[in-house]
Amino acid sequence: MQENFFTSKEAAQLTGCTLRQIQYWREKGIVVPVIGDTGTGRSIYYSRSNLVELAAMVYWLSTGISFDIACETLKRLKEQEPELFVSGKGKRFMLLLSAQEDSLSLVEFDKKIAIASLDEGKAVIPVWLDIIYQQLVNKLR
Repeated sequence: MQENFFTSKEAAQLTGCTLRQIQYWREKGIVVPVIGDTGTGRSIYYSRSNLVELAAMVYWLSTGISFDIACETLKRLKEQEPELFVSGKGKRFMLLLSAQEDSLSLVEFDKKIAIASLDEGKAVIPVWLDIIYQQLVNKLR
């Protein structure tokens, strides 16, 4: 993707989140705009990789996972697979209910494990940023 910048309003329209969510996530340092509100103009702009972060948060929250898990998932993916946010290329992951810990774990996607977990009645949430990335590319055309 060619580097463009988007206002908060444009980012909200493209990703499906509200302006209040964007503001809150910015204040909490969850999604930090590439151009912050420093200086006198107080203009805030988001990059395309920021849009992927916002859209991912919207998706995860729409699945019913907690805000804390969504934030932790975003943080871990940014550390492990930063290229996913820039080009949409990289590994696919899933949030998998761990029986031992009774919590969701971020693991590399494995279809057999996902199906086996579903057969056992455990939650499986796909974390496929390549799909989210492609949806954003299509909206920007």
